Amino acid sequence: MEEWPIYSRDVDGARKEILGRIRHESDKRVFYFNGWIGFGAASVLKSIEQELRSIKAKKNPSELCFDTIIYIDCSAWESTRVMQRKIAEELKLDRETIAMFDKQDEEDDFNGVDHGSRHVIRRVSEVIDQTLGYRKFIMVFLNGSDEVDISRFGVSPNSRDHVIVWTFKRRSLTIHDHCDEITRQLRYTHLFFYSSWSAHKLQTSEFHALLREEAANIVARHPWMQGVDSTMVMECCLYELFLQYSFHRATGFDWVAHAPNYWMCDGIIKGDGTREITDALHQEIHWECDDTSLFDEVFEILMEDPEAPFLVVKKDGISYSRESPCCRWICMTSKNLTIQEDTKAILERASSLFVALDKSENPQGSPNVFLKHCCNLGVLILSHCSFSFMSPPFLQCEGLRFLGLDHCTHDSRSEGGENNANWVCLQNLWVLDLRYTEWDAILSEENMDIMTNLRELNIEGFMCWQLISSRLQGRLCYLQKLRIIKPTHKAEMPSIDCYKLFMDKTDLEILDLSGNRDMENLPANLSMAKSLQMLILDGCDGLENVAVPDGLHSSLRSFSFDGYGPATKGTSSFKLPLEFSEPKQPHDADKRGAKTSKISLQGCTQLENLFVRGLPNLVELDLSGSAIKVLDLKTMVVDVPELKRLFLLGCENLCAIIWGSDDSIGQVKVEEVCIDTRAKRTLGLTRPSLAQHKHFSLQLHAVLADARLARSLYRLVGPRNYEGIHFNIHVTSSVEYGGGVQLEATVKEKTAGPSNSPQHHVLASPYGDVTTEIGNNNVPMLVFPQPPAQRSDRHVEISGESRSLGSELVAGDSLGLRVAGNSLGLLTRYFAESLHVHDAATSASMNSGAWDRLKWCHVERCPNMDTIFPAKSIDYENQLQTIWASDLQMARCIWSQGVKIIRYGSFQKLQHLHLRSCPRLQFALPVWVASFPSLETLHIIRCGDLTHVFVLDQEYPEEIVARGVPFPKLTTIHLHDLPKLQRISEVKMLAPALETLRIRGCFGLRRLPALPGREPGVKRPAVEVEKDVWDALEWDGLAAGHHPSLFEPGHSRYYRRRRLLRGTVLR
Repeated sequence: MEEWPIYSRDVDGARKEILGRIRHESDKRVFYFNGWIGFGAASVLKSIEQELRSIKAKKNPSELCFDTIIYIDCSAWESTRVMQRKIAEELKLDRETIAMFDKQDEEDDFNGVDHGSRHVIRRVSEVIDQTLGYRKFIMVFLNGSDEVDISRFGVSPNSRDHVIVWTFKRRSLTIHDHCDEITRQLRYTHLFFYSSWSAHKLQTSEFHALLREEAANIVARHPWMQGVDSTMVMECCLYELFLQYSFHRATGFDWVAHAPNYWMCDGIIKGDGTREITDALHQEIHWECDDTSLFDEVFEILMEDPEAPFLVVKKDGISYSRESPCCRWICMTSKNLTIQEDTKAILERASSLFVALDKSENPQGSPNVFLKHCCNLGVLILSHCSFSFMSPPFLQCEGLRFLGLDHCTHDSRSEGGENNANWVCLQNLWVLDLRYTEWDAILSEENMDIMTNLRELNIEGFMCWQLISSRLQGRLCYLQKLRIIKPTHKAEMPSIDCYKLFMDKTDLEILDLSGNRDMENLPANLSMAKSLQMLILDGCDGLENVAVPDGLHSSLRSFSFDGYGPATKGTSSFKLPLEFSEPKQPHDADKRGAKTSKISLQGCTQLENLFVRGLPNLVELDLSGSAIKVLDLKTMVVDVPELKRLFLLGCENLCAIIWGSDDSIGQVKVEEVCIDTRAKRTLGLTRPSLAQHKHFSLQLHAVLADARLARSLYRLVGPRNYEGIHFNIHVTSSVEYGGGVQLEATVKEKTAGPSNSPQHHVLASPYGDVTTEIGNNNVPMLVFPQPPAQRSDRHVEISGESRSLGSELVAGDSLGLRVAGNSLGLLTRYFAESLHVHDAATSASMNSGAWDRLKWCHVERCPNMDTIFPAKSIDYENQLQTIWASDLQMARCIWSQGVKIIRYGSFQKLQHLHLRSCPRLQFALPVWVASFPSLETLHIIRCGDLTHVFVLDQEYPEEIVARGVPFPKLTTIHLHDLPKLQRISEVKMLAPALETLRIRGCFGLRRLPALPGREPGVKRPAVEVEKDVWDALEWDGLAAGHHPSLFEPGHSRYYRRRRLLRGTVLR
C-alpha cells in the first residue's frame, strides 16, 4: 500500500488534493484518508461527494465524472448486512431485492443471530454486481468498524472502474496519533492519504473551521434536524471538549454523562424540540483521544483564542486570564484564587461554573469568594467544597437550572446569626444532583415545595429511598428522572408514606434505586407511574420479589437488576449500558446474596431491554406480554443458577430464546417454561403446578404463532434426558384456541394410553338408519372410531395459519433440504409421542426421515396436504400405534412410497388404522416390511379413489410376493363407500385372527384376506356385505385358507341396490 501526504489545512484544499490524486492514480481504486490525525476526515469525504455530484451535474467530460455516486455513512456501525442494505438503497434497487433484507433479518432473529454478526446476503451482492456492471462508479464511505472487503458487497474495485474513498469514523470526535498502526491493519486499501499537519499544529481558526464542518455533518445525519443551527451544535462539541479536559479529569466522576442537561440548562439548546435534539446530539458528540498529552495540546491551543467560550483555572492560578465577551464556561481547580477586576467581569458573565478542589484533602475550600460575583449561572457544579449549608453561596443565582454537589461539607465557621436565607433560586432548578453530600436541609419539605420545575433528582451516597419518599409525596409532580442510589444511611423502619411515593409521579420516566440493599419490597403504587420507561434495581439485595399488586406499567422499556451491585456509570437514555451486553464474572468478594426469588414484568408491553444477573435465589421470571424479540440467557439473564420457572405468555414479538452456549446449555436448570406468542392474547392463562408433574425435570408448554420459534425449543429439549421431559407444543395463530398452556388434567389422565377398544360415535349419513345383526351388537354401519382423546407427555399440535409452518415442517429432513438450525419438523420427529394436525392450510408433509418415538398420529381437515409422511420416512423405533386421518381433500396417500432402509423394521406396533373422507386417497401405506404383527383394526370410509390400502414400496422383501403379508392380530375391518377399492392389499393378506368384516359400497372389491393357520373350532369371521359384491369375490381355495366357506356372510335387512355406475362419486 502506497502512502501520500496531504498538505492542506482545510477541507477544500484537502478535497482538491485527494481528487487530483485519484484522477492520476488510474491503477488504484481504494483510497483511505486519515484526516488531521483522525480529525476532520469525515468532513473532507462529504465535501468530495458533493464535488463529484457537482461535476456530474455539469456533464463535463472528466476523469472525475462518474456514472454512479453514492455516500454511505456507517459511522454508527451495526453490521455488514446494514452496510449492504444502505448500498442497495442508495442504488435504488427494486423492492424485491430490498425485501430480501427484511426476510433474512427475520430468519436471523429466529436463529438468535446477534445483530453485529449478520453478514452480507450473497443474492443481493449478485444484484449489486449486475446493477453496477461496467459503470464508472464511486462510493464515499464512513466506516465505523474494521476495514471491510468491499468485493463481498457486489462492488468490484479490483476488476472494474469502481472507486472507493473511505475513512474510519465512529459516532465520536476522534483525535489519534496511531497512523502506523492503521496502515499495518489495512489489507484492501491501495493508497493511504495522511495530513502532514497534526490537529494540534493547526491554528485555532483552522480547527474551528473543521469542527464547524463536523457539526454540519452531524446535523445532516438527522433529516429532522435540518433547521438546527450548526453553530449551536459546534458549541455543544466545544462544551463537551471543555468538560473532558477540565472537570471530568479533576473529579473522576462521570459528570460528562450530564451533557444533555448542561446544554439545556446553560441555554445553548433552547426552543422547540429541545429534548429530542439533546438526546440525538448526546449519541453523536463524544471526544476520543488515545494520547492525553495530545488532547491537552489541542485544548490549550483553543484556549489561546480570545473568543474561546471557556476558561480553566488551575492550582497555580488562572491558566489564561483575559477579558473576553465570549467566555461563558469556567472550570476552577484552585482554592487560592485572587479575584482581579477582569476575573470579576468574567465571573459575572459565566453561564456554567465547575469547581473541583483537591479531593485528596479534606473539603475546606470555600467557593464563596468567586460565587458572589456569579449572577447569571445556569449550571453550577461544586466538588469537594466546604461552605455554609445554612446560607450557601449560590442563593443569589436566581437563574440556576442545574445544581450539582459532590463530596461537599458544611462549614460552620461561615455561619452568621439567624438563618434568613432566601431559597428562591431553587424555583428555577431543572436538575439537582447530590453525590456524597450529606445536606438534609436542601431536601426539606419546604425547599421541595419551592422546586416546582425540577425534572431530575439524583441522590448518591446519602439517604435511602425510604427516608426521602415521604418528602416527595405530593411534591415534584413534574419529575422525570429519579435516582436514589448507594445510600449510606438506612431507615430505622419503612415509612408508611413511602408506599404513596408514586401516586402523583405520572411524568416519571427513569427510576434508579441501585444499592438500596435494605429495601424489601417495591412500592405498591409503582404501577401508577404511567410514564416509567426505565427501572434499575442493581444491588437491591434485600428485595424479596420484584412485583407490585397491579403490575408495573406497560410503558416500561428497560429493566436492570444486577446482583453484583450498582453500575459505575449512570445512563440518561432508555437503553441499558453497553457494558451489560457482555457481563463479566466478578470476584467472589463482590458477590452478594440477593434474596429475590421472583421477578414479574408481566404486562410491560414495551419492554425491550432486560438485564438480570447474579441472583442466586431467583426461581421465577415472568416476562409475559413484553416486546422482547430475543431472550438471551448468555447476556440478558446471567448467573441465576436456581431459575426454575420462565413465563413468556403473550410475547408476540418473541423470535428466539438463547439458552446458553453449546458448552453451558446442559447446565440450564429451568423446570417449567410457558410460552404463548399469539397476537392480542389475553394474559393470565392458567399455569401448571409443579406438583402435578414432580417426576419431570422439564415441563414445556408453548403456543407458537410462528413455527420458527420451535428452533429455540429444540435446543432446550435436545440435551435433556428424554424420560424427564414433558412438553405440549401447539403451533397455531388462532387467538380463540385456549389450550397449550392450561393443565387442569392430572398426570394420570394425561399419560393414559388409548383404549384397545376404541370408542365410537355415529356419523350423519344416508345410511344412518341401517343397522346390522352381525354378532350380538346392533351397531350403526357408519360408526367411526374417535381419535385418541388423551395427549401424551410429549405432544405436538399443529393448526391454523401459523407463519412459516410449511418450511419448518420439512426443514432438516432426509431429503437434504437446507437447514436453518433446528426446526419444528425435527423436534416432532425426534421427540414427539403424539401428534395432532388439524385445520392447517399448509400443503407440506411431516418431516422425512426416521421417526423415533411417535405413537399416535391424528390428522384432520387439512385440505391441501398431499401426504402425511413423505418418502424415506420410517417408523424407526417401531413406536407408532395409531394412525387416524380424516377430511384430507387432496391427500393421495398417508405414507408415501420411496426407498426405505429395509433392515430397519416399521409398523411393528401399529394397532389401528382409521381413515375417513379422503376422496383422492389412492393408497394408505406402502409395504416394505415382512408383516404387520400388531394391527388390530382397519376402518376406512368415504375414500372414493382408494384402490388399495396397502401397496408395495419401491423395495420390499421378496418373500412377501409369494407368501403374502401376515396380519396375525387383525380382528376388525370396516370398509365403507370405497367404490374403486379392488383389494385391501396389493399382495396376499394373511389375517388368521379376523373376526368381523363390515363392507358397504365397495363395488369393485374382489378379494378378502386369507385365513391360513386359523385355529380349529374358532368361530368363522362374520362378513356384512352387499350380495352382489359377495358374489363377485375371487378365491384361492381351501388349501390357501381363502374360501367362502371359511366366512359367515350376512346381508342387512335394509339393502339398497346401487343405482350409480361403479366408480361414480358424488361431490
